[in-house]
Amino acid sequence: MVWYADFETIVKTDAPLASRTWFGLGGPAKYFIAPRTAGELAAVVCRLRDNNIPMYVLGAGANLLIRDQGVDGAVISLHEPEFRDVDISERHVRAGAGADVPRLVLQCAKAGLGGLECLAGIPGTVGGEIRMNAGGVFGNIGSRVLAARVMDTHGRIYTIARDDLVFDYRRSNINAKFIIQATFELVPDDPQRLVSRVKEIWMYKRNTQPLAESSAGCIFRNANGFSAGALIDQAGLKGVSVGRAQVSTRHANFIVARPGATAADVLALIDLIRRRVREQTNVLLETEVIIW
Repeated sequence: MVWYADFETIVKTDAPLASRTWFGLGGPAKYFIAPRTAGELAAVVCRLRDNNIPMYVLGAGANLLIRDQGVDGAVISLHEPEFRDVDISERHVRAGAGADVPRLVLQCAKAGLGGLECLAGIPGTVGGEIRMNAGGVFGNIGSRVLAARVMDTHGRIYTIARDDLVFDYRRSNINAKFIIQATFELVPDDPQRLVSRVKEIWMYKRNTQPLAESSAGCIFRNANGFSAGALIDQAGLKGVSVGRAQVSTRHANFIVARPGATAADVLALIDLIRRRVREQTNVLLETEVIIW
């Protein structure tokens, strides 16, 4: 009997993943699972644990590179309605882990609740962005998280309150495998002003980053107070290609996958960038993009 007996309706085998990522690259998942409820997620997680099957959590695929050979394990996606539900009240917003952040930002702005507009132009889901404390020069998501509801690999659900949450540069202290839901504390403000601010930040991102191309956001973390993009630019790497992967000419910390590119092309270009920057600046860049 296969391990996923009783879960056939939510499990796919040898499932393509490339189209589920912003890079549009990578091989298939041995198993792709889309639970419909938290209870169903808990049950399937326990089954995976009992069968020693590695688990990966897929959000919007905006900060992810999947190797060409794919994922030898179970990729779990929380995109069903229960995990995308959003509830907006007077000052608080509860959002499921699978809720689309750009859409949530605009919803809150139109409802007259400020605090998340700093995330305009950053693709992703609530769970993924909290996990990595997504943000930029305008702010980060962690500053507005009041509580996170999470699940461990034993299927146990619990809530982590603000006092126990720590957010740092592209990191959080959430160790649980799954973020199920988050509560944000926002600030009442004029909806028109907030929507204008969202548009202003989005336009800034559009004009400085290759948002319309196949990429995965910033490839490297900033290092020791230095901008990774500036270090790459100073190394003369803008526009440099390996295969069909190219350093963006618009923003040096973005790699763009041209038609026909492979994940191997991107990985080789990452290695080239790290080596060249290390040779010229003695700074070893650390990847921000997640690699499966």
